[in-house]
Amino acid sequence: MPRSPLALAALATAAVPGLDARSVRPEELPGDYDVAVVTADDGVDWLVRAPRTTMAGAALEAETELLDALHLYVDAGVLPFTVPQVAGFALLPEGGRAVVHRHVTGAALDLEALRPGPGLAADLGRTLAAVHELPASVVESCGLPSYTAAEYRERRLVELDEAAATGKVPPTLLRRWEAALEDVALWRFQPVVVHGDLATEQMLVTGGRVTAISGWSDARVADPADDLAWLLVAAPPDSVDSIMEAYQLRRTELHDARLVDRALLVGELALARWLLHGVRRGLPDVVADAEAMLADLDEATREDAPA
Repeated sequence: MPRSPLALAALATAAVPGLDARSVRPEELPGDYDVAVVTADDGVDWLVRAPRTTMAGAALEAETELLDALHLYVDAGVLPFTVPQVAGFALLPEGGRAVVHRHVTGAALDLEALRPGPGLAADLGRTLAAVHELPASVVESCGLPSYTAAEYRERRLVELDEAAATGKVPPTLLRRWEAALEDVALWRFQPVVVHGDLATEQMLVTGGRVTAISGWSDARVADPADDLAWLLVAAPPDSVDSIMEAYQLRRTELHDARLVDRALLVGELALARWLLHGVRRGLPDVVADAEAMLADLDEATREDAPA
């Protein structure tokens, strides 16, 4: 049963000595967590997360360890942004711990506001490159997943097979995806540390630059295209070159000629994953939404195909 905001506020006060809660509001974040923002009597906002399942609890523990490691790179100036810093824990009756940290500040990234040139678009490219330059050991030492390029391609193939089995993916789209996944040259990449679940609300902006990134529970060593896909698909087309140019300049020894092609493909495959989410969870609204987007993509790619 979900915990109420008041119950989460009580956990926050137990986790952080001296925290005197003045108000609390629920917060929506990805994952199986109960989440709230607690405002203390000194005006500071604190985020409290309590896992709903054993699996979510294990993921939260791994993320907490990762955040500690990332802070070393923030303090050293290697990462040009901040990440949440855990301030305390509260034991849960059923086992596991709630985690509390200061609520990171900044405005959610507005993709529509991106413009070409040396501003925020370029900063996004440099920011992602800085993450991808981190040593793999940062993630691996926390027990988070690490994949080779071949293993990751195989995971994509398995997902596509599962999506195909639903009968809800347009056949022409399915054939195009299958051909891309069979193109071994497309999947020659060096795995890197990736955030794994980037979205506008997790990239916080202040003064025209990225100042904080939250939501690290899906971090892993995998395909850099995962972190670029959503940007290349959703950002204004005229800002994409600025993002990628800054990204490539910040990366060292980047030999991935098909990175953009693969990122665009990964962006499309996200629709298949959304479909599977709806099917697995028995969510007809999600399934219908995914089917509509797949149909739109199928029509758009048919129109773009050479005659």
